[in-house]
Amino acid sequence: MIVFLDFEASSLGKHSYPVEIAWVLEDGRSRSLLIRPAANWTDWSSDAERIHGISREQLARQGVSVAFVVKEMMMALSGHDLYASSPSWDGKWLSVLLRAGGIPRHALRVRKSDDLFIEVAKAIFEEAGMADTDVPALVDDVIAQSEPATSAHRALPDSLLELERFRLVREAAKMRVSPQGK
Repeated sequence: MIVFLDFEASSLGKHSYPVEIAWVLEDGRSRSLLIRPAANWTDWSSDAERIHGISREQLARQGVSVAFVVKEMMMALSGHDLYASSPSWDGKWLSVLLRAGGIPRHALRVRKSDDLFIEVAKAIFEEAGMADTDVPALVDDVIAQSEPATSAHRALPDSLLELERFRLVREAAKMRVSPQGK
């Protein structure tokens, strides 16, 4: 099954770590967890805190242990195709989290959501004999049109947005193939 995931982090620095993870499965089931920082995770940016609104105190009170998060992730996400809007960052934080939980960093891998969107639309066009359609332009248009007026900068809304974009790309491609919606 396709899964979209997202992280919020302590900063965008070299020693940053995840403070929140959320994922949403293609069927709509979702999970969101605040992560209590591991003892050696000390990096913190007040700028990042202002953006996502998660404080160190909130993580200490409401966050769950790295071990718990990793166990939940491995049970829920293993064997599924994982996607994120920014896999370079989300992949970094996924690796940090997995390693801190004693799991090899490549036990779960994440790909770029846009690549999936292109693959899905391309398959719809190829099946209809419209292989020459400008798929990247269609995907770019859907992403632009679905950009929220104000971004939540939280992991679950960001994951849900990727799922919505996946559905919108499929619908747009199908409409292009059959404008009457047949």
